[in-house]
Amino acid sequence: MDVPESGAAGTAAPDLAEGFPAATRERWRELVAGVLRKSGVAEDRLAHAPESVLATRAYDGFDIEPLYTGEPPAADPGYPGLAPFTRGYRPGGGVAGGWDIRARHTDADPARLRRRVHNDLMNGVSSLWVAVGETGVAVDRLGEALADVYLDLAPVVLAAPGPQALDAATALLQAHADADVPDVRVISHLGLDPLSTAALAGQRPDVDGTAGFAAEHAARYPRLGLFIADGTLVHNAGGSEAQEIGSAIAAGTAYLRALTDAGLDLADAARRIEFRLAANADQFSVIAKLRAVRAMWNQVLQACGLPAEQRGMSLHATTSDAMLTRRDAHVNMLRTTVACFAAGAGGADAVTVAPFDSAVGLPDDFARRIARNTQSLLIEEAHLAQVIDPAGGSFYVEALTRDLYTAGWAFFQELERAGGIAAAIEHGELRTAVDRLWERRRHDLARRSAPLTGISEFPDPHEEPLVREADPARPVRVPGGFPVRRYAQDYEVLRDRSDAHTAGTGRRPTAFLATLGPVAAHTARASFATNLLAAGGIAVEGPGPLEDARAAAAAFTASGSRIAVICSSDQVYAEHAEAVARALRGVGARRVLLAGSPRDAYREAGVDAFAHKGCDAVALLTDLVDVILTDPPTATPPTATTTDSTEPDSTQGERA
Repeated sequence: MDVPESGAAGTAAPDLAEGFPAATRERWRELVAGVLRKSGVAEDRLAHAPESVLATRAYDGFDIEPLYTGEPPAADPGYPGLAPFTRGYRPGGGVAGGWDIRARHTDADPARLRRRVHNDLMNGVSSLWVAVGETGVAVDRLGEALADVYLDLAPVVLAAPGPQALDAATALLQAHADADVPDVRVISHLGLDPLSTAALAGQRPDVDGTAGFAAEHAARYPRLGLFIADGTLVHNAGGSEAQEIGSAIAAGTAYLRALTDAGLDLADAARRIEFRLAANADQFSVIAKLRAVRAMWNQVLQACGLPAEQRGMSLHATTSDAMLTRRDAHVNMLRTTVACFAAGAGGADAVTVAPFDSAVGLPDDFARRIARNTQSLLIEEAHLAQVIDPAGGSFYVEALTRDLYTAGWAFFQELERAGGIAAAIEHGELRTAVDRLWERRRHDLARRSAPLTGISEFPDPHEEPLVREADPARPVRVPGGFPVRRYAQDYEVLRDRSDAHTAGTGRRPTAFLATLGPVAAHTARASFATNLLAAGGIAVEGPGPLEDARAAAAAFTASGSRIAVICSSDQVYAEHAEAVARALRGVGARRVLLAGSPRDAYREAGVDAFAHKGCDAVALLTDLVDVILTDPPTATPPTATTTDSTEPDSTQGERA
C-alpha cells in the first residue's frame, strides 16, 4: 500500500519553495556584493569573495566567516559517548540530571562560610569549590565550616595557594574522617595546581613534589581527585581561547607525567585530573572551546596508548573573571547567564556561575542566590540539559570547533617544544605569548570595537557604585607574577578618578558641548560624544544650538569648563569649525575636541583630538581626565585616532 509522505486525507504536502529561485552561494555573493558596493567598498575587494569583507579575524589567527554551509564539511565530530568525544563522554548527555552545579566560596569567616555552604546545598548546589588559607577560610577551621555537609554526597574541591595546598588537602581528608566517610566513598578533589600557583607567585613550579604527595593518598582514596589543569590562568590574563585550551592540555600532560612517575597507573592518573576553563559571554566560542578541548585530551591519551573507554575528561567551566565589571555590576547577571548557557550547551560536567558582584568584593547572599538560580533555571525550566549536544551539527559551531582545535593544538605543541608548561612558566614564554595577545585585545577594548555594555558603551553617569566587603581571594600584586586582568579595568580606573574628584569638589568633571547649528544637525554627534565621555566619568553640559564662533566662545566662558567638544554635521563644520576652534582656544579651552573624522585643517585651527568611531577612547579620556583633575600636561596631548593608551597595565594590580 502506498503511504503519502505527509498531509491530510492522502494529499501530498505542497512544495513551499516552488516558484522561488534556488538559493546558492554564488547568488548570495551577488547580493552581498551589491550591498557592499553601495557602502563604498572598493570593486577589487568584491571581485572574487565579497564575504571576506564581512569576515572577522579571530585572535587565534583564523577568520570567522559571515556564512557557513556544509561545503566544505568540517571534521566528523563523531557521536556522543564515542571518541574523539567532541560531543561528550556520555551517550545520553546530561539528560539524566543535568550538570554539576558547583558554588564557589571565598569567605574567611568559618561561621558565615558554614551558613552559606548549607544554604547553597539546600537550594540546588551539588558540589562546593572552597578557598582555603590566605585566600579563604583558615586551614584549621575548614572542618568547622564543612560540619553540615554530607561529604559522601556533596564533593568539595579545594582552592589553596602555594605551600598551604598540602595542609588544606590534609585538613579536607581529616574532615571526611571526622564525618565517618569511608575511604572508598571520598569523592572530593584536592584541587592541587602547583603550575598556576607558581605562575601567579612568580616562582618556579614544583610539580614532582606535589605529585608525590598526591600519589601517597591515591591508593587509600580510589575516587579522590588530585590535580586541576587550569586554563583560566591564561584566560584571566587576557589570553585567547586557543592559548587557554592549549595551556590546559599542557598542564594536564605535565600532571599526567608527574603522577605516573610517582607510581600511579596511567589510566588512574588520567581520571584524577580535572580540567578547568573559563566561560564568557561569547557563547559560540565557549561551546566550541569545550568541544575542542575534549578532542585534544583524547588525542593526548590515545598517543599514550589508553583505550577509548579510558580517555574521559572531567571538565569544569567557570564563568570568566576577566569579563566581570565593577561598574554597572548588575549587567554581570546577563553576562554570566549567557556564559552558563554556553557551558551547559558545550557539555561541561560541572559549572560555576560567579555572583554578579564578585569583581567588587565578597559577594552578598542575594548575588549568591541569583548565581545558583541561574543554573537551576537553565536546567529545570529551560530544559537545556534535555538536549544532547544541542550545538552539534551547526555548520558554524563545527567549523569553529575545528579551528579552535587546530589553533589550540598548535599552542600546546609550542609549549611542549619549550620543554613543557612548567619550563614555559619559569622562563617566561607563556607570559610573553599571553601578553602579546592581551595587547591586541586591549587595543580593541580601547577603541570600543570590543564594546563593554555599561562601561565603554551606554555607561550610567549617575550610577552609585556597589560597596562590598574585601574578598580574600582577590589576586594581590606579586612582582614577576602572572598577571590577572579584567577587560573593563582601564575604563574603571578613569571612572574611579572622576568619582574621587566629584566627592572632593562636589562637582563632576564636565565637558562643554559646542553644539553648532540646528538640533537636527548636531544631535547625533552630541549623543555620541556624551556616551563616549561618560565612559570616563565625564559629564557634559551644553547651551543648546549655537550660531557661530562668537556665541560658542561666550557660552564656553560662562560654563567654567576646561574642555570643549564641537558637535555638528560635516556641512556645518565646513562653514564654522575652524573659526569655532580658534575662538574656543582664544577664551582658554585647555582641550578642544571635534566629534567627527580628523582633518588637518581643523588641527591647524586648534582641535586637539577627534572623537569618532574607532578612536582610542581610553587615551582620549585619560588625557581629558588629566586636564580636568590636574594642571594640564606640558607634552603634546594624544590624538585619539592614532595614539594607544599609555596607562600602566593593571596586571600589576587594580589601579585606584
